[in-house]
Amino acid sequence: MAPVTTLPDAAWRDRAGLRRIVAALSADGGAVRLVGGAVRDTLLGLPVADVDLATPLLPGEVTRRLAAADIKVIPTGIAHGTVTAIASGDHHEITTLRRDVETDGRRATVAFADDWRDDAARRDFTINALYADPDSGAIDDWFGGIDDLRDGCVRFIGDAATRIAEDHLRILRFYRFAARFGRGPLEPASHAAVIAARQSLKSLSRERIADELLKLLSLPDPRVIVGQMAADGIFDVLLPERDSAFAAGFDRLLSNEAAAGAVPGPLRRLSVLLPADAAVAEQVASRLRLSTRQRKHLAAIAGHRGDVARPARQLAHAIGIDAARDVHLIAGRADAVQALEGWEVPLLPVKGGDIVARGVAAGPDVARILKAVEAQWVAEDFPDAMRVAELVDQNIGRTND
Repeated sequence: MAPVTTLPDAAWRDRAGLRRIVAALSADGGAVRLVGGAVRDTLLGLPVADVDLATPLLPGEVTRRLAAADIKVIPTGIAHGTVTAIASGDHHEITTLRRDVETDGRRATVAFADDWRDDAARRDFTINALYADPDSGAIDDWFGGIDDLRDGCVRFIGDAATRIAEDHLRILRFYRFAARFGRGPLEPASHAAVIAARQSLKSLSRERIADELLKLLSLPDPRVIVGQMAADGIFDVLLPERDSAFAAGFDRLLSNEAAAGAVPGPLRRLSVLLPADAAVAEQVASRLRLSTRQRKHLAAIAGHRGDVARPARQLAHAIGIDAARDVHLIAGRADAVQALEGWEVPLLPVKGGDIVARGVAAGPDVARILKAVEAQWVAEDFPDAMRVAELVDQNIGRTND
């Protein structure tokens, strides 16, 4: 990345909603800056998903100005000075400049401020503390973030231990940002600080840990950083159940995903960090407070990791298409993954009432016939209703014999 002091042109900078918000907050002596990820990613030539703004205006004044400009305002984080503005269909978070008053590693008490550098100093990494004028594109960089971005260096602002003490989740954010933006060895002072503070991860909510871990596992290729986290003892704290030999399986999975053109699956990747044991998967999912759907998915993969001799569609009928696809991706069965593309698990085209209508008395015989028909239907790769009717007749005949 060449030396830069101005934000490059990007289509998102000219969106009507953003321009309306900027105009409202900049009028009559107001000020507003683009901040964080939008600035960072634009400098790297990456797509920009969210555009956040910072302003010295107090939340009440921000709300007043936006409402006067007929822009909808939602007080999404008003206690911390954040509102969401909706203009011309665009959503943008706007946060009043802040400084930390008190932190305990999980949450911070903040005071509003009017100094841009003070606001930047409370952020985590130098590459996230870049501010840009929305009109001129001029960039404010107080901590060398542009140089670190160019060098692929993820570095805490100021004293790393202090930044981590303010929010222990920054330990995991350090690894995630290193996996996404880093190149070469980890920045020594930052790296040493996250290792030293790793036990403090226990104080975080399980939901925050799960969210950050799954974000990291969603990155295109986090192999090096995942291996580093294991070497640094991070997984001793977060995933004591991990498979000690996970590295080879993790490497193989990512190679299989690339060969199949598969989108990164964080639960799929999490599963290969763990033993192929459904009970262990359930335990981890429970501790991380994963959703019911995520818990079932993780347990299904763990319980069927070796179940690749069965045809892929039969496995999908048993555990769902997504879980079956993941099982076969882990095993490197590209043919099986292909067999599931564009396919949906069908419903058995017969019900108990249909069997009763054919003269079978309601009761255990109906359930037995249904179960036998379904087993044959699955074994024959889900034939149509005509064939199912034949199977029903055959099984009724056996009952009557």
